[in-house]
Amino acid sequence: MIRFLTAGESHGKGLSGVIEGIPAGLELTAEYIDHQLYRRQQGYGRGGRMKIESDRAEIISGVRLGKTIGSPISLLVWNKDWENWKEIMPVEVQKVTNKIKKVTLPRPGHADLAGVLKFGFDDIRPVIERSSARETAMRVALGSVARKLLEEFGITIASHVIQIGKVRIQNSQFKIQNFSIAEITKLSDDSEVRALDSAVTKKMIDEIKSAQKEGNSLGGIFEVIVDGLPEGLGSYTHWDKKLDGILAQYICSIPAIKGVEIGDAFENAGKFGSEVHDEIFFDEKKGYYRKTNRCGGLEGGMTTGDRLIIRGAMKPLPTLARPLMSVDIETKKSASAHKERTDTCSVPAAAVVAEAMTALALINPLLEKFGGDSIEEIKIRYDREKIRK
Repeated sequence: MIRFLTAGESHGKGLSGVIEGIPAGLELTAEYIDHQLYRRQQGYGRGGRMKIESDRAEIISGVRLGKTIGSPISLLVWNKDWENWKEIMPVEVQKVTNKIKKVTLPRPGHADLAGVLKFGFDDIRPVIERSSARETAMRVALGSVARKLLEEFGITIASHVIQIGKVRIQNSQFKIQNFSIAEITKLSDDSEVRALDSAVTKKMIDEIKSAQKEGNSLGGIFEVIVDGLPEGLGSYTHWDKKLDGILAQYICSIPAIKGVEIGDAFENAGKFGSEVHDEIFFDEKKGYYRKTNRCGGLEGGMTTGDRLIIRGAMKPLPTLARPLMSVDIETKKSASAHKERTDTCSVPAAAVVAEAMTALALINPLLEKFGGDSIEEIKIRYDREKIRK
């Protein structure tokens, strides 16, 4: 089974990651990974860090002559900003400079206070560095490996932004089911906020500009769509094999994501069952099928074969240009919270990170059903199952 791990701090030398269990024979290049890293860095409302970094992945192991060899794949993404922080974030004890100053004012809504209380720090800096969303760059890199594996079986992933602040795409304005994954990707990648409606894009940008002027931040909602999934990935037999539970954990692990829904979950909660459940039909050519997909492609913790639809709700970022009140952990006196370089809105970037996490969540269920040690071996089993059905 696939396991992955990331390491690194926001302003340290770089980020590293290992993904284990990828079958042999998968074509993989740094260029493929770099494209996904580039997509993560885009979006109106990003902060100054994106002007410094131009993320590139370095493949250290697990690939030979452009193909995976079955051993753990390790990746590196170096932080260019390390040059500006090496006297603040040195690995070894060096001569103390006046640049090393304790951070003692936790930001409301951040990991700061809980982190220092958990680990017994007298300085919030170590918490800031690891809890930073900078870590998601490596998740996107590792998720690119998972995405490439899924693509070998015709499984494709896209995302778009539904809402930023109070501006939201309405269902009457936009029917996502009419677009392919390629079309969704093209439209969202071309938008500065990953919105599929150009008129809404402008309104979202205006909303972000308004927040910037006020020294505030904005959250929102994104949607991840997956096509090409076979029926029966996941399982109803154990709580930890239910795919909706797995997806919820993976998406909620992204910084600032506070809610996940599959399909029209929250809207369906206020309806009658007869209005919610997708009726089942049968055709000699199609086999079993549904005319609707209100369940979002999952029933009983398993894929139905229809489009998988996942939505994530992102809270406004806790670092503000006009900080909220806090308490100094040294003096216990009230003061404005610490200010750290940040984005005004990173919902578009979070959507790309969620694509990567979705890919990572799906590969184990895929391999549980069709597993093998090489891509060729898995394809034989995958094709055999399709013929059987």
